[in-house]
Formats: sequence, C-alpha cells, structure tokens
Amino acid sequence: MASDSGKKLFVGPRFRRIRQQLGLSQTQMAEGLEISPSYINLIERNQRPVTAQLLLRLAETYDLDLRDLATADEDRFFAELNEIFSDPLFRQIDVPKQELRDLAELCPGVTHSLQRLYAAYTEARRGETLVAAQMADREGTQFEANPIERVRDLIEANRNYFPELETAAENLRDQLNVAPDGLFAALSERLREKHSIVTRIMPVDVMRETLRRFDRHRRQLLISELVDSAGRAFQLAFQIALAECGPAIETVVSRAGPLDDTARRLYRITLANYYAAAAMMPYTAFHAAAEALSYDVHVLAQRFNAGFEQVCHRLTTLQRPNARGVPFFLLRVDNAGNVSKRFSSGTFPFSKFGGTCPLWNVHSTFDTPDRLLKQVIELPDGTRYFSIAQMVRRPIAPHPQPQPRFAIGLGCEIRHASKLVYATGMDLENAEGTPIGVNCRLCERENCSQRAEPPITRTLILDENTRRVSSFAFSNAREL
Repeated sequence: MASDSGKKLFVGPRFRRIRQQLGLSQTQMAEGLEISPSYINLIERNQRPVTAQLLLRLAETYDLDLRDLATADEDRFFAELNEIFSDPLFRQIDVPKQELRDLAELCPGVTHSLQRLYAAYTEARRGETLVAAQMADREGTQFEANPIERVRDLIEANRNYFPELETAAENLRDQLNVAPDGLFAALSERLREKHSIVTRIMPVDVMRETLRRFDRHRRQLLISELVDSAGRAFQLAFQIALAECGPAIETVVSRAGPLDDTARRLYRITLANYYAAAAMMPYTAFHAAAEALSYDVHVLAQRFNAGFEQVCHRLTTLQRPNARGVPFFLLRVDNAGNVSKRFSSGTFPFSKFGGTCPLWNVHSTFDTPDRLLKQVIELPDGTRYFSIAQMVRRPIAPHPQPQPRFAIGLGCEIRHASKLVYATGMDLENAEGTPIGVNCRLCERENCSQRAEPPITRTLILDENTRRVSSFAFSNAREL
C-alpha cells in the first residue's frame, strides 16, 4: 500500500502471523480474500506490498483490527536485541542495526530464544559464586533463568491480554449483577455459598506481616484490616479465580510450553491476579468508561471502586480486537529506582537488564506525593511519548515500620496522547520532550549530569585535567 509519503507497506511476517493465528493455510486465506495463493505467498515473503483494498478486505473478512499489523512486537524485539548486542560480550561482533531489525521482523522466535538465553547468562553472571555453590550441592540440577523475567516475557508475548480470563470475569460480574461498591459483599457471599469459604477481616496483631491468607482446613479467607476497600475486593476476586477459573488459567499456561515449577506457579498467580482485576473492572464497561472519560485515571478509580495503580495496570490490558484502548505502558519503581512492575501493550523499550532513566519524572513523584505529574519524553532515536506519574502508598504498615511507597508511571506514544484528558490544551506536536534514555548503560547521550555509568557501547575517556558536567566522558566511536 502506498502511503501519503509514497512508501509501500511490506508486512509479510506480520501478515503470516495473523494467518497462522486464524488457523488458515495460504490457500484458505486466498479463497477468503478472493486472491491467488501465489499472491499470498509473495506478500508473506515481502516480495509484494499490501494494498489498501486488501487491508480493508482482510479486516472485514476476518473481523480484525488493522492495528494487528502494527509494528509493536517488532519494535520491542528490536529494542531487546539492541540491548543484548550492546553487551561487551559481543564487543568483537559488529552487527549492523538493520540486521537486528531484520531478525526481529523475520524471526521473532529466534529473537525470543536469544533473549531467554541472554537472561539466563546475565542471571548466572550476577550470582556466579552462588550458582556454583548450588550446582555443587545439587549435582545434575539445570540452571533456569529468573522465573520473574520468564513470566514477564510470557505476558509480553500475549500483549498483556488473555481473552479466556476476560470472558470468565465478565460472566462472573453478569451473574453477580452488582454495582462496584457492592462487589465485596457479593464476592464474599459467592465464596460462602458456592465454596463454603467464609471471609473475615482480621486485626493486624493477628495477621502480623500477612495481608491475605486462606485457611484450607477451616475454609476461611482472612484479610488484614490494613488492606483498603479496593484491595479487599481484589483479594476476594483472586480467591474466586483459584476456586473457579482453574481450567481457563491452565489453558493459558499450557500455551507457554515447558516451564519449571517456580515459573509455572508464578504464572498461575499472575493470571489469577489478572482475573481479579478484570472482575473488578469488566472489559466492556471499563473500556467504554475509559474512552468516555478520556482516560481520567482518578475518575475511573472512583467509578469502579479501584485504586490508582489498579486502574493504571488495567489500562495496559485493553487489547481486545475491535475494542482496543490506547496502547499504554506502565512502570512501578520504588524511591531507590528498583523496578518491581512493568507492562506494555505498546512499543516502549523497557530495559530488561537495568533500571530507568532518572530524567523521567516518575522518580520526582516522591518529592510531590499529592500531585500527578505529566511529561513529554524523547528517546535517543527521536521517538516521543507522553506520560503521567504519581506516587502511591501500598497497604499501610503499623508504626514504626516504614510506610511502603511506589511511583507509577503510565504512558503512550505521543500520537495517542490527544485522547487523554491530561494532554488537553497541550500543543503535542511542538511540545519539547525531555531527552531520556532507556538506562545509563545503553544511553549514548553526552553531557548528562544524571549519568550513573558510561554507555557500554563507548570507550571511557579519563582526563585528570578536565571536570565535565557529566561524571563520565566517552568517545563517539562504538567499541568493536
């Protein structure tokens, strides 16, 4: 398809992926689209561009959203490959960026395998001594990559959208037929009637460090009084996920392929959490409200009796075909910069093996705890994003324990920002973006006063006679 700029649209691998997801052969799809199988073959091999007429016919015939042909996956895979091949491990290998992009587009399975292999290598390198000791104690034990990263990879591979769980959660809400403020009582009653589980809110001196505990013998679900109303409803919905949605969860898990026991258990818990959020904020109603309210997080939280973080997380899951929301990304960090949660239904290149850029104002929320901050950010490749950020407090801790605080960053590509209430009145096209990097080790911006380490792709320059704004000076030439 020729665009306004005269460019043709070659989407072969993505076209093939859609055909395979539909379970169709080239001949079957050709019949449905009323074209020849040879033409399908040429499109999938990137030897023919896709016309606008064929795209529309594809969408109408198979009830698809044309955004299924977007480059989100390829951009994410390319960012992962770029990060991996920037490691000094590959210093003697000069791989052109275009080759990495070709690999990401043509061989996503190879890209994913490389990412898993590098993650395992990084984990082993980080704890080399510990791993060696463990291997000595358990001869024959196979080392597995970090299960948290493995589950994050699975979530990204599914674009953080699980239709089986969405359907189950909407069915539950239809059966309960209650408003958000009555959800806790309705869930509590369902657990009692259908599963003989009694819900009890317990004092903190009984629960101590535990927020939720299911007592199997007494059939009691115990929830700490420290958990707020939104958290209480979420914990009940989580318990119902375990009690009623085992088959749906296992269907999703089975698609992941071989998993070690830790990763499998973590994946199940993650999917039960997903169901709980979907039960609190059913897809159809939540998506309609988000669009109507221009993605006002605080109003959505009030309407669905949910927390700020819960709503932000739910916004990253709105990927239902023909009912998609803005493709958001989400990040949760503590005041030391540790990343404890990251999700993306868009193209934001999160670092797999490092922290975040300190120039992103998500870190500034700890200084302004009662304010929502917004910012236009720009990566070194010129890609611009719009983000909002706010500090949140998790369940309070009894004195004198420290009160847990986290910062939530929610953003999208600048082209989607006009749909957000937070961008009202802003000249998005001309707004100056704060230059940030993925993280210091991969960012090649010079003269950054916040730089914590030099980029691993450049040679460090040391000069005792000069003190620069940045603590590190480095050459412009890439290390080979």
